Amino acid sequence: MKFNGTEQYVATDDLTVAVNASVTLERPLLVKGEPGTGKTELARQVASALGLPIVEWHVKSTTKAAQGLYEYDAVSRLRDSQLGDERVHDVRNYIRKGKLWQAFEADAKVVLLIDEIDKADIEFPNDLLQELDRMEFHVYETGETVRARHRPIIVITSNNEKELPDAFLRRCFFHYIRFPEAETLKRIVEVHHPGIKETLLATALTQFYEIRETPGLKKKPSTSEVLDWLKLILAEDLAPKDLARDTRSLLPKLHGALLKNEQDVALFERLAFLARGRG
Repeated sequence: MKFNGTEQYVATDDLTVAVNASVTLERPLLVKGEPGTGKTELARQVASALGLPIVEWHVKSTTKAAQGLYEYDAVSRLRDSQLGDERVHDVRNYIRKGKLWQAFEADAKVVLLIDEIDKADIEFPNDLLQELDRMEFHVYETGETVRARHRPIIVITSNNEKELPDAFLRRCFFHYIRFPEAETLKRIVEVHHPGIKETLLATALTQFYEIRETPGLKKKPSTSEVLDWLKLILAEDLAPKDLARDTRSLLPKLHGALLKNEQDVALFERLAFLARGRG
């Protein structure tokens, strides 16, 4: 199995090396990078390229590692026992399979996405160490051991909101998705907006990188945001000259697609005010 990107996903050489190394080593691929750089989509495109189904586990701040294995619904069983339901005699009726269980029992190899692992409690990664290492876990209510029929390809994403434990990192193959350079970003744009005029794209990307590199910016616009911005530019049928920034505020056209908080909007307004003062 070799991943080389897809028609819908532009993968750099170092990213394809990371994916294929993870598959060869049979270790989880831990992918970090700015929000909006395609970490989650990578797992979906790996599944598509290799012709495999995908199981997605989207982690939240309240998610516990045990939920990925299974959950025992004791409340429903108690209620059914009070109602005299025959289902109560088989505890399996009250066990809900988690995403790891679904991936382990699949009839063929799957891609398992554990998305935004850094959102959860700091103990979350440690609680998964044994299951990801041994590819099995014990179900205490039934006494059975669930073993992976086929070792899944595991992609774990993180936005770097908190540090992950060393013991967990040791078990992963790591890759950081850097923000794409101009040429790579052009290729990405061409995938999503084929046929965009070269002059319009050059003007838009020049302005985008100027905005992104502005000192003091709280949240730099990402790949997904520039794609949204270009979609709006094309929908409005704007020409390169229409993208000229307002000298009173230095804000780009349709800036709401790029700037996501009032501090960054105010920053450009202050820069414009200072520029007028110097003028």
